[in-house]
Amino acid sequence: MSSKRRPSRPFFFLVVSLTLTGFFIFFSASLGLLSRSGAEFSGVTLKQFLIMMVGLAALLIVSKIHYRYWQKFSWLVFLLGLISTALVFVPGLGPELKGAQRWVHIGGMSIQTSEFLKLGYVVYLASWLARARDHVRSFRAGLLPFLIITGIVGVLMVKQPDLSTFGIMLVAGVGMLFVAGISWRQLFLLIVIAIIGIGGVIYFKPYTQARIKTFFEPNQNVLGSSYQVNQSLIAIGSGGITGRGFGQSIQKFKYLPEPIGDSIFSVAGEEFGFIGGTVLLTLFLGLILSGFKIAVGAPNQFSRLVTVGIVIMIGAGVFINVASMVGLIPLNGTPLLFVSQGGTALLLVLIESGIILNISKYTSA
Repeated sequence: MSSKRRPSRPFFFLVVSLTLTGFFIFFSASLGLLSRSGAEFSGVTLKQFLIMMVGLAALLIVSKIHYRYWQKFSWLVFLLGLISTALVFVPGLGPELKGAQRWVHIGGMSIQTSEFLKLGYVVYLASWLARARDHVRSFRAGLLPFLIITGIVGVLMVKQPDLSTFGIMLVAGVGMLFVAGISWRQLFLLIVIAIIGIGGVIYFKPYTQARIKTFFEPNQNVLGSSYQVNQSLIAIGSGGITGRGFGQSIQKFKYLPEPIGDSIFSVAGEEFGFIGGTVLLTLFLGLILSGFKIAVGAPNQFSRLVTVGIVIMIGAGVFINVASMVGLIPLNGTPLLFVSQGGTALLLVLIESGIILNISKYTSA
């Protein structure tokens, strides 16, 4: 095993840069709340700021916890993730909002528990695959356990429903399977199963059909189902090369449905233009590449798989959000990590980054 070194400075710098840049963009986007009745600009921004500070403190604390503890207690982390996610179905705890049950309300706080499940899923799957190691190419030790673990998670996520988050977890899981050494035959079988599963979801979940139809016909029903994507494209297009300037977005005032949520990249594109959007995406790309570099030098299979899983979840989440805002894929409500409103998501991605930082202390030079 590699001797202990300093944590990765590039990865740490990119995480902190994205966190601070994200709050800078969030602050500007939240100015749009001033035009909406009942919205409290100061309360929302203060809450996001406090969560950011707590998250950065958690980042430093977790970076000092040896990654082997996550492997040792992976089953507990996964179990707690499952239980917390199941709480959304408890009457009085998980209210239905916009046709979905994704949050738990406790003591005035709204918690998106699936963020805990994302971490538990990656940690437990990494632990299982690391134990299987040389037997992962067999169906019994590789693909079958993966299908069982992912199936349990899938039931909870589809029930909410939160298909975009489940999709992110599935992509991360497949990536981890690939790195673990699954056979091409099993990988092909998994792809077939995934296609059948996606087809089943589309068939039994009518709202997914509506989103797909909107994607292929964005100029139809522009004041209804196509409204958000069209307003998003207007915002990004009006930003031009250099943008309107900080705080100068027009679309965030009453036009964009979720200016501090999944539409926040559109606000950034309008205010900071093509150059600003490129800088933001470059920071994300740098974080992903730095994470993969840490994974390559990771001291063992568990740490390698955990790093790969977390990095893929971050990358997939960013791609899905940005791609949906520019009309490359159907809208799905996925927030932009480090930037969008969502204290649970911000706190958990900083904790996950802390795990990678700890692993980076033991990577080969």
